[in-house]
Amino acid sequence: MRFSALISVLRSVGPVIIGISLGFTLSLLSVNWTEEACFSDAKDGEDTTLSQDGQLKGARKPNSISTLNDVEPDGDFEPRIVPYKQVQQGAPKKVFRAKYISTELGMRERLFVGVLTSRNTINTLGVAVNRTISHHLDTVVFFTGIRSRKVPHGMFVVAHGDERLIWNMFQNIKYILEHYINEYDWFYFVQDDAYIEADRIKSLVDHLSMDRELYMGRPEEFIGGKMEGKYCYGGFGYLLSRTLLLRLQPFLENCRNDILSARPDEWLGRCIIDYTSTNCVGEYEGLQYHHYELGKNSDPNKEQSEQFKRALAVHPVSDPEQMYQLHRYFTEIELQKTYDEIAKLQAEIINVSVVAFEGNRSAQWPVGINPPFEPKSRFEVLKWEYFTEEEIYSCNDGSPKCELHGIDRMDVADVIATAMGELNKKYKPVLHLKKQQLINGYRRFDPVRGMEYTLDLQLEVVNQKGYSGSITQRVHLLRPLSRIEIIPMPYVTEATRVHIIIPLTLQDRTYVNHFLEVFASNAFETSENAVLTFLFIYDPVEAQQVNQNDIFASVKTQINAYEHKYPTVKIPWISVKTETPSQIKYMDILSKKHPVDTLFFLATTNTNISPEFLNRCRMNSINNWQVFFPIHFQDFNPDVAFHNQEHPVSVDLVKEAGHFDRRSFEEACFYNSDYMATRTRMAADVQENEEILETLDIYDIFVKYSGLHVFRAVEPALHQQYRYQECNPRLSEDIYHRCVQSNMEGVGSRSQLAMLLFEQEQGNST
Repeated sequence: MRFSALISVLRSVGPVIIGISLGFTLSLLSVNWTEEACFSDAKDGEDTTLSQDGQLKGARKPNSISTLNDVEPDGDFEPRIVPYKQVQQGAPKKVFRAKYISTELGMRERLFVGVLTSRNTINTLGVAVNRTISHHLDTVVFFTGIRSRKVPHGMFVVAHGDERLIWNMFQNIKYILEHYINEYDWFYFVQDDAYIEADRIKSLVDHLSMDRELYMGRPEEFIGGKMEGKYCYGGFGYLLSRTLLLRLQPFLENCRNDILSARPDEWLGRCIIDYTSTNCVGEYEGLQYHHYELGKNSDPNKEQSEQFKRALAVHPVSDPEQMYQLHRYFTEIELQKTYDEIAKLQAEIINVSVVAFEGNRSAQWPVGINPPFEPKSRFEVLKWEYFTEEEIYSCNDGSPKCELHGIDRMDVADVIATAMGELNKKYKPVLHLKKQQLINGYRRFDPVRGMEYTLDLQLEVVNQKGYSGSITQRVHLLRPLSRIEIIPMPYVTEATRVHIIIPLTLQDRTYVNHFLEVFASNAFETSENAVLTFLFIYDPVEAQQVNQNDIFASVKTQINAYEHKYPTVKIPWISVKTETPSQIKYMDILSKKHPVDTLFFLATTNTNISPEFLNRCRMNSINNWQVFFPIHFQDFNPDVAFHNQEHPVSVDLVKEAGHFDRRSFEEACFYNSDYMATRTRMAADVQENEEILETLDIYDIFVKYSGLHVFRAVEPALHQQYRYQECNPRLSEDIYHRCVQSNMEGVGSRSQLAMLLFEQEQGNST
């Protein structure tokens, strides 16, 4: 009975017990009893283990989450809140961008030229070399031992401070490796007693691959002949590749300490051969280094050998005069080659045009010159000017006819002489032509081609038998535009402070209020980098009464008011006493009170100064290079320009409202150092005639004495209101005449004045 009861119980719970036992057994089989390692580089979602022997195990803990911060990987998982922390991003690194694309891409210039000179020859042969090659090459540097007291203008000279030749050569190579090795592909060295044909040197390196270890010149045996290899003789110059110099760089100090030689070119050759195994060659890949040895007392004009005509370098040159003779000779050779090439191209153009659709008519005249300008509308039609040998019928002042003089007269005479020369060249020896007179002359400037001329000439024709007659011949000529050249300009910046100088006389006081209002809005409120200075000009009588009755007291009160309104602004002023106010006199005073690097801008009280113009003043004034004289826009008299109309508040830059006053030279931008140098040059003339200070203005002295570029251009951003100027008869006749002309031209345009006269005549007639 008991046994049957036990069986019945087991039968009901048996499956449960078996299931629990089986589950427990299976769970024990799946447990990994080895110690787990945690790897910081494990990927998300993977949980791998290593056994003690380093082999991967495939078992994985069920429902496990592996993190780097788990201290007890076998512990129970407990949820926890992790506070959010914003990621602190560091300051972004500033990306360096080169100023020029060529720098960023690692592009280099082609040729560097170093001229080996000395203290005794730099002012003679050195100057001659510089004048013959510097305008053909990008970079020419003169290397010398001890610097001479006076360095020639326009030459970049590097002095090493020692006259030892080997030491200087070592310093030359070292200087190039430190300063120019990353900027140029080829380096050419030549002595100052050699003439080099710069264009041929440039052509040579243009055909050479920059990755070659090349040492090129005139090969020469070493003294004594014991050493193998050849070096390049320095008298005729030698060419070194950048690759070769970079390979030589680590051994340069060894060459200086170990190699003894009496000649710098031989020392350099031994250094190159010893450490790079590169010999001097006179020919490479079909390119020849042509040279010519000039005999003693030889005349370059009498040298006719082909070797001389093909030479890249000629040595030795005895004096600067011979250097210039060589330069003229080789220039004439190159010029004749150019003429021959032009003639050849013209013949090819004519031959090709024969088979064109329009035949010979498709070839433009002159052959090889750009076709004429084609206007797209009637406003672009080019105007022809009619002229004779004495007069021209289109004048700058608008007159219908005026006398030919100056450059225009020279131009007409030159064109007629050229026409007669070409006609005689064409018809000789059958006919001989003589000019009797110019019947008609026409000219126009074509911006694409140049100046075109059409001449109707009356000619006397004489044949070979002596018979003569008179004919009329029409001739067409063209003076083509020469090659446009980009002139390198020194670097300038818009960060320069401008010192604005405003001279004031008794008549200028009424304009100060408007000037300060405009200047305050354009400069004070915008924190423009400019300093405003007033120059009070008293005559002797006014100066004596300054304590009782100061004529500029109201202006000084206004200055104090603006300084109080703008605390960061200071407006200095200077008082000057003179009977005859002139720009030179008061600039002499201002120049002494300012540093030499001060940028001055002379202006007047009726000038509206804008930030745009101040930037152009900074960009167009270049220290030791250029001064800037802008041409302001002058308003016409509003009673004339807007007759019987309401006067506008602001005037636009249109021809009915004003004009660019080319007679005025009151505004000027220049550096103090340029003014001081110019005044120094005119000191001798001032000692002979002190009145010259009153007869010249700033523009005149820069033109006559400075030697700088005087840049004169219209300036739309420089605007002046209408004002009748008081012309001082004490000044020079030219300055007084310019002032009178400016007053007359500033009243109104011709059409406006003609209309007023017409209305006046109509009123008188009624």
